Amino acid sequence: MKIPFNPSVYEHAARFAGRSPWEVSRDAELMFRGHRDAWLEYRHTPVVVGIDIYNLEAEAYGAKIEVPGGDGIPAVLHPLFKTLDEALDIAPSNPAKDGRMAMVIDVGRRLKSELPGADVRIPVAGPFSIAFNLRGINQLCEDVALRSDDVARWLMRLAQNQAVFTRAIVAAGLDVAFFESAAAPPLMSPRQFRTLELPALQSILQLTAEVVGHPVPCIMGGNTVRILDDILATGTGYVVCNVETDQRAFVDRLCETHPHVNVRINMDPRIVACDDAETIYCEVDRILGIAAGRENCLMGTGCLPLETPPRNIRLIREYLA
Repeated sequence: MKIPFNPSVYEHAARFAGRSPWEVSRDAELMFRGHRDAWLEYRHTPVVVGIDIYNLEAEAYGAKIEVPGGDGIPAVLHPLFKTLDEALDIAPSNPAKDGRMAMVIDVGRRLKSELPGADVRIPVAGPFSIAFNLRGINQLCEDVALRSDDVARWLMRLAQNQAVFTRAIVAAGLDVAFFESAAAPPLMSPRQFRTLELPALQSILQLTAEVVGHPVPCIMGGNTVRILDDILATGTGYVVCNVETDQRAFVDRLCETHPHVNVRINMDPRIVACDDAETIYCEVDRILGIAAGRENCLMGTGCLPLETPPRNIRLIREYLA
């Protein structure tokens, strides 16, 4: 069967820039070169501008992104807020001057100009993923358990604050790629997702759709089959089926209830990066088996590991052809 194939290139773009993910994440020219050359090699859709895509908002709010060792991915190691009370009334960041938002938007503008055939998008994080970086995972889980009403209010505030960033992206002539992986089980139970996260998620996806002029994909990692109905309740037209979940059950459920929604079925990224062609072929066949006879299915890689040899992506494309 024929199926579109698109690798997800974030920190992997640093491979094409010839520098570490940290260096590329802080330098506009390296980021531009890495994503430009990655697209010229892979012709993937979309081009998501960034390396450490979940850090943009947290850094703009004032969190410190730590320098990793070697080829590690930059991360927030120390929460910005020691208490939930400090965070509840957080004001929107300013995309023109806070953190790296302006740099990433400018790189996106350059990529769109030089690569007219590419679908260039700026990553926008969901409220729980932002909260994860601002409070830290242990503290945020305690907040969810002990102060659920306040967490729900904070998530809604974070979601509404994203309108400023989204409008700046659209004003630059670019589109949005929306990510919210931290909210998926097991970090939140399905009940917690439904009561605390879903109202804020619906709000931000509706808001973003209004600003960009079309429904927004909802990209979530994790075991999402347990919250699939809630994700679909946001009105999104594009979801991701991850290797961490029951992929066959996910696609069966989606095709039963929302056959018009596009779904990207991800390969195991560890296999995508391996050096054994037969193992890669078997993984491709597994995905094709899940997608067989269904419309609106795509094949993806998950977050493409930095060390993935570009020849592996060519091998997958040739096998599919």
